Amino acid sequence: MRVVSGKYRGRTIHPPHNFRARPTTDFAKESLFNILANTFDIESLRVLDLFSGTGSIAYEFASRGCTDIELVESDRFHMAFIRKTIAEWKIEGVTPHQVNVFSFLKYPRSPFDLIFCDPPYDMKGRELLPDMILQSGLLKPEGWLVFEHSKSVHFLKHPALLEERNYGSVHFSFFTPGNAGTTQK
Repeated sequence: MRVVSGKYRGRTIHPPHNFRARPTTDFAKESLFNILANTFDIESLRVLDLFSGTGSIAYEFASRGCTDIELVESDRFHMAFIRKTIAEWKIEGVTPHQVNVFSFLKYPRSPFDLIFCDPPYDMKGRELLPDMILQSGLLKPEGWLVFEHSKSVHFLKHPALLEERNYGSVHFSFFTPGNAGTTQK
């Protein structure tokens, strides 16, 4: 696992062997960031990374010049690894929160331009998360929620869905609150 572009390009992320996270593949990450770079000015985004795991998505945003990133991870072992990586790489503009994502969603804060959410594929109720996030007020009306999931989960009839992209076993569904209630293409 590595950072695929930007300031930290090529740096490898080496979580300990007993790490329980399932990181986003480099191929899927590179494809995702190509989409994002063609849609947004990444440097100006306010980003939230939910279920951060290794922190690799936050590192990608930081590597591409984004300086307003918050990440949420409840596992203390994972959070220790994230904090260690941030310190070793001297990454600025990343604020880690060691808290349960569901608790985090309950408390108001300034809205984000982009929220990336990658819950465990076997997490019970994961398909409810897009609605919880879209209804939380944490995403700007023109912002995007990028939800990573397995091929067994689909949101094709969801009113806020922009599109779904598949990269092998990794699937991304893109949502925007501004799309809710409109007719799908």
